[in-house]
Amino acid sequence: MNTPDRPQPVDLPLLQIGGPSAGADGGGCADSCGCGDGGEGYDLDPLECGLDPALAELLALGGLDPVQVEDLAHVAIEEDLDHGVDVTTVATIPEDAVATGDFTARQAGTVAGLRVAEAVLSVVCTDEFEVERHVMDGDRVEPGQKLLTVRTRTRDLLTGERSALNLLCRLSGIATATRAWADALEGTGAAVRDTRKTTPGLRFLEKYAVRCGGGLNHRMSLSDAALIKDNHVVAAGGIAAAFKAVRSEFPDVPVEVEVDRLDQIEPVLAEGADLILLDNFTVEETREAVALVAGRARLESSGRLTLDNARAYAATGVDYLAVGALTHSSPILDIGLDLRDEPQPGSGAGAGAADDRPEA
Repeated sequence: MNTPDRPQPVDLPLLQIGGPSAGADGGGCADSCGCGDGGEGYDLDPLECGLDPALAELLALGGLDPVQVEDLAHVAIEEDLDHGVDVTTVATIPEDAVATGDFTARQAGTVAGLRVAEAVLSVVCTDEFEVERHVMDGDRVEPGQKLLTVRTRTRDLLTGERSALNLLCRLSGIATATRAWADALEGTGAAVRDTRKTTPGLRFLEKYAVRCGGGLNHRMSLSDAALIKDNHVVAAGGIAAAFKAVRSEFPDVPVEVEVDRLDQIEPVLAEGADLILLDNFTVEETREAVALVAGRARLESSGRLTLDNARAYAATGVDYLAVGALTHSSPILDIGLDLRDEPQPGSGAGAGAADDRPEA
C-alpha cells in the first residue's frame, strides 16, 4: 500500500461562503474569479482564486483548475444551505465548539478527491482550520484507514461534511473502478480510457479520478479531437466522406473513426485516420482488425467489454479499451467523517485539554 510520509499539519486561511468578496484584493467569486470576468474571456492565473495558495497549487499540480474547483465547491455548499443555515447543527452545537474529524475509509479502494474535499470545507469554514494529510490521491486504502484529518469549528465541519463526502466518495468510486480495469490490463500494453459519459458539470473531476485510478482520458470536449460515429457517417454520406470533411475543416485535429465491420477499416486507413474505434467487435474480430491494420493506426475497442474479458481484448494488440462505465456507473467508495470525542470549552476539562488529544 502506497502511503506517503506524513506531512506536518498546516493552517489554511479559508473563505467564508456568503462573506465579502475579495474583489481587487484577489480571491473569491468576484473580479479575480473565472465566473466574474464580465464575459471578457478567461485569462487569469489559475492560482488566482479564493482558496489558500498552497491548496490551489496542489490542485493545479494534479491537473485541476483551482478556480473551477472553488466554483464547484461554492455550488455544492450553496445547494445544501439554500440561502439558509444548517438548522440541525446550529441548534445542537455551541458556536465556539471546536472539533477534530477524521475522513476515514469504510471500504478498500483507491482514493481520489481529497484536495477537492478540502476546497469544499474551505468555502464553508468561518475561520482557519488545520489539516493533516495521511494519503494522496491515487493511493490504495483499506477499511478503517484515515485519509484526512481536519480540526476546525464544529459547526463548520458538520455543515460541510456531506458536500465534501459527496464529491470524495464519488471520485474515489471512479478511481477504484478504474484501478480494477488497470490491474486487469497490467502487462498487456493496452490501457483503459474513459468517455464523455460523465455527470454534467463534473467532467473535469471525474476524468481526474480516472487518472488517479491508472486510466487515461479520451477527449475532454467535442473541440479537442474528432470522433466520427455512425450518425456522422449517415449525415455525411459515408465514412470516407465524413473523414475528408473533418480533415478539410480542421486539418490539425486528431481524428478517430468508429467502425462496426472489418470491411470499413481499409477505406479509413487509406484516408489517414489517426485512431480507429472498433465498435462491438468480438475478440476474434478484434484480432483480425489488429492484423489488418498492422500498426498503421492506433486501435480502440468499445462495447462488449467487461472486467472478465478485458484481458482477452487487450491481448489482441489493441491500444485502448474505451469504458464509459468508469464515469457513468461506478458505485461510490464508502468514506465517512468521524469526530473525535474531545473536551469542549466549558466542559471543565481545563485549558490544556486540547494538547492531550490523540495524534492523527
